[in-house]
Amino acid sequence: MATEILMPALSPTMEEGTLAKWLVKEGDTVSSGDLLAEIETDKATMEFEAVDEGTIGKIIVAEGTEGVKVNSPIAVLLEEGESADDVASASTPKAPEASSNAAPADATPATEPQAGYGREAGGAADTTPAAPKGDRIFATPVARRIAKDKGIDLAQVKGSGPRGRIVKADVEAFDPAKTPAPAAADAAPTAKTEGQKPAMAAGMGAETVLKMYEGREFEEVKLDGMRKTIAARLTEAKQTIPHFYLRRDIRLDNLMKFRSQLNKQLEDRGVKLSVNDFIIKASALALQAVPDANAVWAGDRIIKLKPSDVAVAVAIEGGLFTPVLKDAHMKSLSALSAEMKDLATRARDRKLAPHEYQGGSFAISNLGMFGIDNFDAVINPPHGSILAVGAGVKKPVIGADGEITAAIVMSVTLSVDHRVIDGALGAEFLKAFADNLENPMTMLA
Repeated sequence: MATEILMPALSPTMEEGTLAKWLVKEGDTVSSGDLLAEIETDKATMEFEAVDEGTIGKIIVAEGTEGVKVNSPIAVLLEEGESADDVASASTPKAPEASSNAAPADATPATEPQAGYGREAGGAADTTPAAPKGDRIFATPVARRIAKDKGIDLAQVKGSGPRGRIVKADVEAFDPAKTPAPAAADAAPTAKTEGQKPAMAAGMGAETVLKMYEGREFEEVKLDGMRKTIAARLTEAKQTIPHFYLRRDIRLDNLMKFRSQLNKQLEDRGVKLSVNDFIIKASALALQAVPDANAVWAGDRIIKLKPSDVAVAVAIEGGLFTPVLKDAHMKSLSALSAEMKDLATRARDRKLAPHEYQGGSFAISNLGMFGIDNFDAVINPPHGSILAVGAGVKKPVIGADGEITAAIVMSVTLSVDHRVIDGALGAEFLKAFADNLENPMTMLA
């Protein structure tokens, strides 16, 4: 039976996207892994691959269409022996309705399928993972053919494809002697109560606000996918995460001298370390020194990470990315510097892949370069904390001998999720971080 190809969720926060370009046309034969289309998500433009083989029977959504909802049909795939007549029941989705005061939809969970094949043409929409109905088993044509040749009962095969669909790899890897146990049903829930959407901006609606400014000159700015996602995620974060804040001043005199010496020695290699590179390294090592702070909230449990995967906020036009430097505690300062420059450049070009900006347990937001002395950052779920970094400023301080002297002082604020990290633990982490910066030689040991 003809199968609808659905708009995929290409990132955990994607709710809708733009079908930028079709790379196939009606009548084309495709195989698993072939590129079907280019899709603009809330974060980047990504290529969408086929997971089944077949013939493109009908393209439902024209290229250039904006606001295509995740899991809505975009094309129909025909199996071997089917013709265009089998597509008659496929329906063209309604154009998305624009609403100036509509609140952002709830986020697509991280467990959404990364490819969008689903129900048979003409079937009802279903946003939950498909399960066999009675004796019905969801499998690709090639998977069924291989299973038949090998005499495998598909009812015993666990599908890894979209919505639990059995694909070729599942059948080829199936071992009858090791029938898999039923999958655990306790996928980590999200921070909010199941089925409950976060209360979005409980303020005045667009029409009410517009009336207030009647007669005044203004410009309405349409929200793109990224800005809608930022609004939804940060509103949810402030409403559902019990933030508390720890502040500390850190002297940078030793760090600035050490950095200057290193940069002179690295000049021939074309390497120039920034203060931010040291901050990343100091954070990564502090997470190793205080492992209980290297944790995230997972709804009904806390997950403690072993490696130090540090996310760093990067401002781009219209929003921001938080690319993740994985295993940062194991990398040299020069390696971290090069990787951060690469990630920041590709973030500004919106060329990051989802795995490059997902994950981590901790984030850094540095506004010191913009002249901000101190500020409080909002935690990026499911992270347990985020460090807001201000500018290094010369200030009068009292030295060890009681004399007043000038020193370069940087103010930092650690925003902490109290469900994951308590006050004393947060203070212990912040002390380890400060010690690394005030004694920078130790970071090379």
